Amino acid sequence: MRRVGTEEWSGIAMLVVAVAVAGPILFGTVDTAIPRGGWIALFVLFLAALLTSVATHTSRPLRFGALAVAVVASWAVVLSPPNMGLLPVLLVLTAAVSVYVVPLPVSLVIVAVNTVVIAIGMASTSGRPAELAVMTGFYLFIQLASMLSSVTLIREQRMRRELAEAHVELQAASVLLSESARTAERLRISRELHDLIGHQLTVLTLELETARHLDGAASRGHVERANRVARELLGDVRTTVGQLRTETPDLEQALRRMTGDLPGLDVSIDVSPAVRVDEERSAAFVRATQEIVTNTIRHADARELWISVTADARGTVLEARDDGRGAPDPVLGNGLRGLRERFQALGGELAIDGGDGFRVIARVPVP
Repeated sequence: MRRVGTEEWSGIAMLVVAVAVAGPILFGTVDTAIPRGGWIALFVLFLAALLTSVATHTSRPLRFGALAVAVVASWAVVLSPPNMGLLPVLLVLTAAVSVYVVPLPVSLVIVAVNTVVIAIGMASTSGRPAELAVMTGFYLFIQLASMLSSVTLIREQRMRRELAEAHVELQAASVLLSESARTAERLRISRELHDLIGHQLTVLTLELETARHLDGAASRGHVERANRVARELLGDVRTTVGQLRTETPDLEQALRRMTGDLPGLDVSIDVSPAVRVDEERSAAFVRATQEIVTNTIRHADARELWISVTADARGTVLEARDDGRGAPDPVLGNGLRGLRERFQALGGELAIDGGDGFRVIARVPVP
């Protein structure tokens, strides 16, 4: 179940404020110039349109249309009662929300028209120009302050996303470089072992083999044992060299290092102990995780991401899913297309499901 985040709490607070300022009319303590049922219908339309305009699961044209409906409905709601009271607060909410949907210049136009609507409404109930100017200016500055606060919040969220993406990219590069350096060091050590100790033991074996054919029955038993020990040592060296060359990377540690401490996204990593991958396949899974996490931060509007790596008779499988909005008809970008090509080059495959959240399954066969 998706957790309630700051955006959801902001929406709840906005709804509570809107209902609170409309309370006197909703409960019949203040009259309206139009039938009360019609005013309540306008108010409900305003709330529904305003919430739709900030719903990230809807298309941009629908959000634009919903904002336009919310703006016009808010004007009707504010101008309908003989006394506006605190109803101009609804226009402040509209101005604060508008920057999430339309560019800043358009939001400034909405603020300007809202201010005119407030001035018209107050002019009908107050004949004192000074009071009219003070209240109109007050709501104008409240609208501007709310709108600019929303702009600041949007920019901060964008910077956090960019920081998280850069963090994932840098950690992925660091993991791959570290693994490459360890592999190079293992190869260097294995070559030195083979060239130095292995060569010497081979010479020792040949010398003992020659001595075994010489005369001297009393020394034959010792020579045989020395020959056996030398051959065992040579076998041990070859086994050590083979292990150094084929030692598998620590995939779980690499994925945890890359996905740890991401702002706004909790990533759970689960790698089965049965997973054994070489450097090339480990790099493929690291790159896949990097692309998945980056796409989740950019597009999914998700709170949590679960990544598991398991092994079966067919090979190794990475499965990732989030609790975001999903994509019923996902369109592969350059990153996902590149991942699919990378796994196909390894003889594997990559599948995508955008129905419930977003799900990616990457598989490589047993080498």
